[in-house]
Amino acid sequence: MHPSGRARRAVATLAGLALAASGLAACSGSDGPGKTLDAFLDGWRGGDLSKVGFVTAAGGKISANDVYAQLQGLAGDLAKSSVLLSKQSDPKATGDIASAPIKIDWTLPGGAAWSYESTVRLTEKNSDGWRIVWEPAVVHRELTEGDRLELRRKTADRADILGPDGKPIVTKRAVTVVGVSPERVEDQDKLLESLIKELKKVDVTIDVKDLTTRIEGSKPDAFVDVVTLRQADFEKVAGKVRALTGTVTREEQRELAPTRPFARATIGTVDHATREDLDANPETLGRGDQVGHGGLQERYDVQLRGTPGQSVVIARKTPDDKIEDAQVYSIEPVAGKPIKTTLDVRTQNAADRAVATQKQPSALVAVRISDSSVVAVANGPGGGGVDTAMTGQVPAGSTFKMVSTLGLLDKKAVTLDGRVDCPKTKQVSGRTFKNSHDMELGSVPFRTDFAKSCNTAFVNLAPTLGADGLQDASAKLGLGAKWDLGADSFSGKISPADSPTELAAATFGQGATAVSPLAMAGATAAVARGQFKQPRLVLDPAPTNPVADGAKLADDSVKPLRTMMREVVTRGTGTALRDVPGDPVYGKTGTAEFADGSKETHAWFVGWQGDIAFAVMVQKGGAGAEAAVPIAEHFLTDLRP
Repeated sequence: MHPSGRARRAVATLAGLALAASGLAACSGSDGPGKTLDAFLDGWRGGDLSKVGFVTAAGGKISANDVYAQLQGLAGDLAKSSVLLSKQSDPKATGDIASAPIKIDWTLPGGAAWSYESTVRLTEKNSDGWRIVWEPAVVHRELTEGDRLELRRKTADRADILGPDGKPIVTKRAVTVVGVSPERVEDQDKLLESLIKELKKVDVTIDVKDLTTRIEGSKPDAFVDVVTLRQADFEKVAGKVRALTGTVTREEQRELAPTRPFARATIGTVDHATREDLDANPETLGRGDQVGHGGLQERYDVQLRGTPGQSVVIARKTPDDKIEDAQVYSIEPVAGKPIKTTLDVRTQNAADRAVATQKQPSALVAVRISDSSVVAVANGPGGGGVDTAMTGQVPAGSTFKMVSTLGLLDKKAVTLDGRVDCPKTKQVSGRTFKNSHDMELGSVPFRTDFAKSCNTAFVNLAPTLGADGLQDASAKLGLGAKWDLGADSFSGKISPADSPTELAAATFGQGATAVSPLAMAGATAAVARGQFKQPRLVLDPAPTNPVADGAKLADDSVKPLRTMMREVVTRGTGTALRDVPGDPVYGKTGTAEFADGSKETHAWFVGWQGDIAFAVMVQKGGAGAEAAVPIAEHFLTDLRP
């Protein structure tokens, strides 16, 4: 028994109602309408309406089971949502008719609350006592028979990714979605063959097996997506694609960077939510939502995506069998918040074009020396895939001689013109080290060893540098520290140099040392600047734990190092950059072995010109001078006004 006049709140899930079998006869509530109303609310709450009697608005009897079925149908999309029920006051009776206000509190998907009042009518017109007058308006005053409550999602506007000047880099741009309508296809093989041919003209390949499966598994009138093209690309193939029997198109807007390869691996992409996205975020994502995948778009997806809104509507059939919505509640979406980056459009475009000249996978990172801003991050070919530029972990090869030389100069172990022997080979604890192309310089000034990139000279100097010197110089240039750029990055892992052979190898960038192009661009900028400052990429929201600025590098170490890096270009392994217009180019080439017993090597070049420091790495590119230097030349030439 529940005392009348005491308000109750109850949680019930309509889908969980498991009504006991009930006949038309039920408890009458003969001692007052309040008791019957309490029993109804308790039954709604507990999933058992068998103790409540019902009549229709016309006075006919209706079973508890039928009431339950109608409750569930009227609730529609809310049938699985939690609902709180409370009696606002005892029923007021006038003769054999009574009514009382109740409050209904729904918890909508995502946690939003929707509250409103409804009215329950009761009648005592027969000998069965008080009964609930069942009508759709009990669930909501605007509901009628055949209606149902449904949810409509209101997508929030996704925010842009900005450049340092606050102008959008990634923003809404027009696209055309090319699709196939199965019911229009006459010759599927011919259609797919033609699509492959046309899309190849804009450097797009399609998964024929997947597309075939989706076409054959779709309804005849479905729109089966093939590819989404920027307007400029679509215009190149529009005429012939539209002429293919079976193709259909639609115009949309997508969050896109200025070009397809534009820092693609670092920024990421925005695409329709996948099944995995929906399964992982059932409360916040809906079918058709745009979601960030990879890079900054994924890392900051929640901020950029904003908060979706939703409305509750009464879905009602019209006389011509169409469905009309009558909105009864709405929560407006909250637009996403942009993130601001240091990427510079002009520099990024130059970097993308430079790596596009190389067929092998390659990476280029450019850092503004004056403020340590990452102004370009390019991965070639195509810009996508793994972000090797930011997170790659590969040997630095002879570009690491820049680091070792700083350590040697700090220890006063070398001078520009002090002689260091460069034999063809050098043995350390039974291991033979050699130079590229069997180079042998003899006893020459150290600046020549550096400019010509003599490995054996550095092997000779390794004991003097020592593991402590290697670690100290690396730390001064920020390598191996825990960087926080607001994006995934790898600052390097420095060899422990814990044996004579490992120390010898690490001194010229082999052994257990691994770096990313970003790490070497940051180290190169530190040499050019005279102090390490952690590279920065995301400005807002500001990273929480950036590495503090390093101590200023000693002038009597960094100045001769810069001199030697200039001589690499004027008379060493980087002479292809000697005639690049503008300010003098400084740098260091590198050839990095990455697998025992393999003759394949990664090609490197690190350097700077003016206010831009950069690192170029070409996977399996061979010698730095042969693969990385041409990319650097293309990049620097393209940057000229």
